[in-house]
Amino acid sequence: MRLGVIDVGSNTVHLLVVDAHPGASPVPYHSQRSVLRLMRYLDSDGAIVEEGVDRIVSAIAEAAETVREIGVDDMIATATSAIREAANGEAVLARIERETGVRLQVLSGEEEARITMLAVRRWLGWSAGEILLFDIGGGSFEIAQGADEYPDVQVSLPLGAGRSTINYLPEDPPTREAVSKLRAHARAEFARVREEIFAGRPRPKRVVGTSKTIRSLARLIGGPSDPVTGDLAQLHYVGLREWEPTLRDMPGSVREYLPGITPERGYQIMAGAVVLRTAMKVFEVDTLTISPWALREGIVLRYIDALDAGGVDAAHSALRPTESAAHGGA
Repeated sequence: MRLGVIDVGSNTVHLLVVDAHPGASPVPYHSQRSVLRLMRYLDSDGAIVEEGVDRIVSAIAEAAETVREIGVDDMIATATSAIREAANGEAVLARIERETGVRLQVLSGEEEARITMLAVRRWLGWSAGEILLFDIGGGSFEIAQGADEYPDVQVSLPLGAGRSTINYLPEDPPTREAVSKLRAHARAEFARVREEIFAGRPRPKRVVGTSKTIRSLARLIGGPSDPVTGDLAQLHYVGLREWEPTLRDMPGSVREYLPGITPERGYQIMAGAVVLRTAMKVFEVDTLTISPWALREGIVLRYIDALDAGGVDAAHSALRPTESAAHGGA
């Protein structure tokens, strides 16, 4: 079947169309992005201002039109932290549905982590063993750990690259003092949940990073995956530490010309680097393995699994938050 996925994040509206069926790897058919940078469109009360809402509606309408032109058997539309945490999120969702006909399903941060872990496990296989997962979005930073397709514990922290840029690094390029404040804040947040993640669990056999921010940093620092051997890209703590001063001294308009850094990531990649390096330090991680599959692929996999087991209704209900995720973890 051909399935369309519209993912509304803090930084982009991403449409992914795949051909998929039970027991097979999803095959990408079409992908397109509209840049939003929604963290720039929040007022002092945390509501998305009119210009930001207009951008969301326009991007979703464009994605929906592409889906109609391509023709799909079904479509799923999800939203993550930007709309989830906006003070006017419900009103924004209602306007989107009214003007585009697209009903967004809002995922919790914990459910994001669970679905992303499913994608990572399917990509790496069971031999990867106990996995510790880092996933940086625009608004939130998800951490999960487990040895199965779904994690045993997951947390979501407000440490996304876009949010951290707006809240801590508003100057471009940022000052050293601002970077230090962001690092201290991130260190405190990660230290607070470290024992919750590790409590009663074995040390991870592999630490995996996913999301566009982490993949961009890995491409910049460690190089891409090897298309011949299939070896995945890696990101090393030492390399991240060495690159950080260079990124700090560059404005976003220059960073976007670095290898692996796209224009929509240039302004926030510095904050992403600081937060990621802090997480690696707190969790004592020397090397991240980079997974090319993340949330969107996880959404497709969960849908196909449920479709195989119970039909279309079961497939749509599969993305509703689980009881454990709705209550904040395992």
